[in-house]
Amino acid sequence: MVFVMLLFSCRKLTENNPSNATVEEAWTTPQGFITAVNAAYSEQRYWYGKEDGMFMGESGTDLWFNREKVNYANQLTRYQGYTPASSGTTRNVWRQMWKGVNQTNAGINRIDGAGFPTEEEKNMRLAELRFLRAFYYWHIVETWGGVMLRTTETQGPDLTAQRSPVEDFYDLILEDLNFAKEHLPNSWPNNEYSRATKKSAMGLLARAYLSRAYYSTGADATTYFTQARDVAKEVIDRKVEFGVDLWENYADIWLPSNNKRNKEALYTISNSANNVGLNYDPNGNRLHLWYLMQYSNKPGLQLSFEYGNDGQRRLMPTLSLLDYYNEELDSRYHGSFQEVWIANKPYTWTANDVNTYKKDPAIVGQVMEVGVDTALYVTKQRITDEATRPYVVIDRDSTYFASTTRAINGGNNFVALKKFHDPNRTAPNAQPGFNDIFVIRLAEMYLIAAEAEWKLGNNPAAADMINVLRTRAAIKAPVDRTAEMQVNAGDITRDFILEERARELAGEHLRWFDLKRMLSGEEFASFIKERNPDITAVQPYHRLRPVPQEEIDALLNGQEFGQNEGY
Repeated sequence: MVFVMLLFSCRKLTENNPSNATVEEAWTTPQGFITAVNAAYSEQRYWYGKEDGMFMGESGTDLWFNREKVNYANQLTRYQGYTPASSGTTRNVWRQMWKGVNQTNAGINRIDGAGFPTEEEKNMRLAELRFLRAFYYWHIVETWGGVMLRTTETQGPDLTAQRSPVEDFYDLILEDLNFAKEHLPNSWPNNEYSRATKKSAMGLLARAYLSRAYYSTGADATTYFTQARDVAKEVIDRKVEFGVDLWENYADIWLPSNNKRNKEALYTISNSANNVGLNYDPNGNRLHLWYLMQYSNKPGLQLSFEYGNDGQRRLMPTLSLLDYYNEELDSRYHGSFQEVWIANKPYTWTANDVNTYKKDPAIVGQVMEVGVDTALYVTKQRITDEATRPYVVIDRDSTYFASTTRAINGGNNFVALKKFHDPNRTAPNAQPGFNDIFVIRLAEMYLIAAEAEWKLGNNPAAADMINVLRTRAAIKAPVDRTAEMQVNAGDITRDFILEERARELAGEHLRWFDLKRMLSGEEFASFIKERNPDITAVQPYHRLRPVPQEEIDALLNGQEFGQNEGY
């Protein structure tokens, strides 16, 4: 391997990527060591902003299915043919997460030889590495369970491996994050805002305590749920100190003008628009591609910067996800999804298109004015006067068997998730995107605190936490819906919390982990089948992913190490 230099502008992490941990010079001076620390950030970009990470974190759940019901990544989206040898996505993510672990272990084990002039500076860099090790290990243990737990660098082929209990993983994760919480700064010099900071460590620590609690019972579970609540509330209580806050309007989180240095982000993965060579790969962040519907083949529409490149569509929402929202009260629906497209090219209705879209013949000859007239309306509602509207209309019965199974009826057209739109690409059909990704948001702290309070039997306190987000989400005009959006202690159930997390966090790489955390194996399978009826093959054992078969085959003790149950 060689060292690959990645230099970011001062507005974000200055990242140098020495991908070979055995190059000794990088570890022996403070300046060289920092480049090695920077390299440890690299592999998180394989999960966040890449197709494989999106499939691992969001697909195969109650929220999403293959757009147009195509056969693509079926192992993850449908659980069909999902074997230890079948999924390139699982194999690729396994490899990159372990590469990140190895880089952090190399730095942690070598930092005493780096010659940092003060203990404080050494501990800050060590805290970065320990945050990142916890970050990678949280993804690994939640995805694959109790596999091997390594705290030393691997420099060559390792032909044996031993499994460690999940509890041992969390002992290390929590120890690392508490160290990071203690030693990371509130901010870094030169405004390198995508480095891990104290608020990042605390946000991930709250998430880790919550996850850990579900592996315990009795007093131990109470302890971990209490710690999850307390850390989440500490982040909220210290938000002024940390320079974070909720946006007044939910939609403001996703405005392109608010993408860089977003005030709600506790941890950000940055991407550079200045030079594509500065990112993980030339495609940067491609999330803007995968949740769109094909609008550009409709009358009055063409590809645009504003509406996105619709040529790489991957996932569409389930009817369950859309119906989780009451869009008459909750602004998060229209803050997350696009239902209306305004004409962006001149168009006059033709007889052929009137016939294709089953319009009233009187519409022939009507003109769409660019920038003014609606060209496309896709809605979760049932529409009965489509024929007389001078634009394309797709309603719930066009997309779903809404009155019966609620499964997808073709799925060629659907309400599109717009959170990740990136109008700052180089061309309307460009795939590379340069938006930052918000890995942990302040809003998640309210949800973590609420879930922990619910598990502790404190439903009124849980409702209070959730009502902060629902107050923000409530439509304020022309009628203020805040009072109607409030919930009380009796509303707080497992399913309500899962639905509320979907309303707030849909598409943000967390849904598979939410279901896996809160549902037992049988519950996991039945919940998904009930709410996403196009998924029929999911089984209880799918709460863990399979260890890639070639990894087990390469071990001399592969039979002893074993495969995850069910595969």
